[in-house]
Amino acid sequence: MGKQIILNTLYNVGIFISLMTAYWGFNNQRYEYVAAGVIIAALFVFLKIKIIKQVRSNIKK
Repeated sequence: MGKQIILNTLYNVGIFISLMTAYWGFNNQRYEYVAAGVIIAALFVFLKIKIIKQVRSNIKK
């Protein structure tokens, strides 16, 4: 359970950093950074939802 909490925290940090990268890219007209930031943030959100479902199923057991 502790491993999953740490992994969830790392996913949160990854989402934040990728969205900040996308914001920076948008302000500096570097749209390849925007695209990469959005795609990576979406991946982290997907993984975060997946781990939250695992934690909920472990709690119910």
